[in-house]
Amino acid sequence: MWPHDPDDFESLIQLPEGAVQDDAVYFVVVDQLILSVSERGVPRPVTADEYRWLELDRDCEIFIGRYRGRSCYVVPASGRAPQGFALLGLRAWLGRVEHSLFYLAGRAQQIADWHRDHRYCGRCGAETQSRIEDRAKACPECGLLCYPRVAPSMIVLVRNGDDMLLARNAAWPQGMYSTLAGFVEPGESVEQTIHREVLEEVGLRVKNLRYLGSQPWPFPHSLMLGFHADFASGDIRCQDGEIADAQWFHYSKMPMVPPGTAISRWLIDAFVAERGR
Repeated sequence: MWPHDPDDFESLIQLPEGAVQDDAVYFVVVDQLILSVSERGVPRPVTADEYRWLELDRDCEIFIGRYRGRSCYVVPASGRAPQGFALLGLRAWLGRVEHSLFYLAGRAQQIADWHRDHRYCGRCGAETQSRIEDRAKACPECGLLCYPRVAPSMIVLVRNGDDMLLARNAAWPQGMYSTLAGFVEPGESVEQTIHREVLEEVGLRVKNLRYLGSQPWPFPHSLMLGFHADFASGDIRCQDGEIADAQWFHYSKMPMVPPGTAISRWLIDAFVAERGR
């Protein structure tokens, strides 16, 4: 089961009429770091009461929706963290907060990045304006629309009977293995991406692609689409400079794999649960 709760967050462009602001949540983003308060080692965003007293240079307040009934804002800002606060990257939130709150923090940072990087039109240079009807920046001179960037990518567990293919990226810590992944190229379907990436990275051909679920992954702007696929043919040949090692592992004898916060682990766990019945 994918750890998502669709009722946690309601994405909205405009604040609903009559909404109460006293319990609002503010994701204050400074240089791609989130202003955080630590409670027993667990970070959280800024409350409305704390926000009133912050001495930071705030660019604007961007309403992004409601989280468990509380209005949520992104605030691009500059300055130093006041006493009692810390500026943390998203990886400091990963695994320490609920899945839904981590996704919301990732959304907040990506929207802050988009606001910062699209102040001016990339085609004519005019200053852009935020649209009311949707999440977009519009150029009043040439009409160009710029939406927040989302990069679709596939992640796939290749299966062969009781074995699964796991690989180690050349840049990863020694002993860490995971599933294969790659970005979708222009004009390419996700299914085509899977066939291309698996062949490029490990020299194998696959069949019987099955979609299991997705995960927003804000490092920096990905949407990971998770699949299982069956081995069809080929011998393992690791791509130079990309894949340090790739091996078949029995479902009962796994190496070190990513933690439960990552979609790669969900794909692995789903396979282990199926084969272990």
